[in-house]
Amino acid sequence: MALSDFPRHPLTFGPSPVHPLARLSAHLGGAQVWAKRDDCNAGLAYGGNKTRKLEYLVPDALAQGADTLVSIGGYQSNHTRQVAAVAAHLGMDCVLVQENWVPDWTDPLSTQVGNIMLSRVMGAEVRLDPAGFDIGFRDSWRQALADVEARGGTPYGIPAGASDHPLGGLGFAGWAYEVAEQERELGVFFDTIVVCTVTGSTHAGMIAGFAALEEAGGRPRRVLGIDASATLDKTRDQVSRIARSTAELIGVGRDLRDDEITVLEGWAGDVYGVPVQSTLDAIRLTGQLEGVILDPVYEGKSMAGLIDLVRNGDIGPGSTVLYAHLGGQPAINAYAGLFGTTERVAE
Repeated sequence: MALSDFPRHPLTFGPSPVHPLARLSAHLGGAQVWAKRDDCNAGLAYGGNKTRKLEYLVPDALAQGADTLVSIGGYQSNHTRQVAAVAAHLGMDCVLVQENWVPDWTDPLSTQVGNIMLSRVMGAEVRLDPAGFDIGFRDSWRQALADVEARGGTPYGIPAGASDHPLGGLGFAGWAYEVAEQERELGVFFDTIVVCTVTGSTHAGMIAGFAALEEAGGRPRRVLGIDASATLDKTRDQVSRIARSTAELIGVGRDLRDDEITVLEGWAGDVYGVPVQSTLDAIRLTGQLEGVILDPVYEGKSMAGLIDLVRNGDIGPGSTVLYAHLGGQPAINAYAGLFGTTERVAE
């Protein structure tokens, strides 16, 4: 099969924008850095990378006769907010299990503002759960599915990040094809892609999609996943597994090479969801130079990785880099205490 053989329910505006980050590039003094903006890819509750993934899960849910989307994430999950938006858009019910994935961050508003507030606005049933961070399947999620069935509904389960799902990598395999088309239009080639990775299917889908393009005669490129999970081995294993299963689904026709699956450590900090100094510096630098807002859980960490990789020459001065902005800005509201004063870092 090929990617085009899978049904897709359009939820995005179309291809997400690509544009140069000229001032950031000049400040770093090395590679040319561009951004692809899946933070503004849809009109559904600010969109984001999970909306792109859900385009391939929705046809499966509808084919199964589901009337309720059931998913799981942390208190400030971008994913669950997007599931709530898609459910509302389709006229479906939605049950969200929201776990305490960041117990070391004790902002009293973390269960009231940002993503979780938006999910409530959109009518989702929100269940708070004290369980900590884990990218695996959870009993609380299974219980939510059982509860929907017990009251006569037909649930459709969507795991954390829409990742560990047979179709979870398809959306970002499509992203790779989209990038290739935009490169032709722009007359540019991105030799390096930088993306945040936690539950894995965003990064994994890109790997599979670019492998398919390479097999069709495209130029090779690096896809660098910046770990933000602080559970590095689990994330590496999941990215590898999802990338290989997605590559098989879309007919890549060969096993993926180990050098195509790169998850880099060094910017996650000690625990998931807690920003470190490099996170905050990356958020401020990108905001002050480009007016682009990043979040403290994902995008701030992947941008911190990109900045260091350009500065230390791991991404060379002749490179043209595409930074994958996956969304998530609403979560910054739960970290407001970090930004109570103005600190200039872009002088």
